[in-house]
Amino acid sequence: MTKVPDELIKLERSTEEERARLAGLTGGAFDEQLSRWRDAFEAVQAAIAAHAAATGSSPYEVEQAVKSAVRHAQEDPAVE
Repeated sequence: MTKVPDELIKLERSTEEERARLAGLTGGAFDEQLSRWRDAFEAVQAAIAAHAAATGSSPYEVEQAVKSAVRHAQEDPAVE
């Protein structure tokens, strides 16, 4: 499994938080939040690509490891 730096986990969590904020929005509020989500998504994708290039890893594998790390942290009942 690919070692996931904390910074990538933070960026992915931020992206997911921005995506979740889209729920229930319409019109201009939706458009503004969509723009924030896209910016966060682009930032995490760029960071994943940079990490993959720096470590000689597959960007796909890094992305999957990041998503898995975030998902497991959210599912852990000991994490609040």
